[in-house]
Amino acid sequence: MAQRISRAKRTLRGRRLDRPGDLAVVLRVLYLVYTAGHAGRVDLAQEAIRLTRQLTLATAEPEARGLLALMLLHHARRAARIDAEGRLVTLDRQDRRRWDTREIAEGVRVLQSALAEDRRGRYQIEAAIAALHDDAAGAEETDWPQILAWYDELVALTDEPVRQDPAAVLGRAVAVGHVLGPAAGLRETDRLRDVLGDRHRWHAVRGYLHELGGDPGAAATAYADAARRATNVAERDHLVRQAARVRSASRNVGPAQPS
Repeated sequence: MAQRISRAKRTLRGRRLDRPGDLAVVLRVLYLVYTAGHAGRVDLAQEAIRLTRQLTLATAEPEARGLLALMLLHHARRAARIDAEGRLVTLDRQDRRRWDTREIAEGVRVLQSALAEDRRGRYQIEAAIAALHDDAAGAEETDWPQILAWYDELVALTDEPVRQDPAAVLGRAVAVGHVLGPAAGLRETDRLRDVLGDRHRWHAVRGYLHELGGDPGAAATAYADAARRATNVAERDHLVRQAARVRSASRNVGPAQPS
């Protein structure tokens, strides 16, 4: 990871970023660094944000600001993502009083300036989705119709979204489940079975939608299937706990959302 940071710095230093593909490569490296930091290395996340700030000064491309906004909007939740025992806390169960409201406000401002260019890319769209989650005072107030609309736009960016952007199509299935009902969301995942059925997140989304629909038995099975396929220890342990929780839960217990 240190090599990725050094590579990103070298790429930014003295470059005009005016050749085709230059900016996309830099954004990808920075996002990879941030993602590693978001998973537990706060110093990496902060360094990725710092480098992306520098990038927004070197280019007027709105996707650079979109990435900065995305990082800020996710980073604002960092204090609430992990409990005192080091376990993941899902978005609907996070203490939103621990979210960094100044960082959220900055992320929204940066995003608005990017969207004003009317040249939307994936980082801007993902940031818009994150902003809608951050804007909700509680999970029950989340504006799922708007989130679904943004996911529709995100999926439309690629020719083969199921293969090229599985996270987007799975996120869209969750949004469909909230807007059109859990059964509709599950039908969306059925369409993805042949390509994504061996991935843990496909099963995790199925568990979420079954729980949303009031079927704890099916939810527990799906979460357990997801846990068996997860390679990240923290995610696996989280999914095991999810399965155990819904096995003992009544049908009126609210579902947990991805962090």
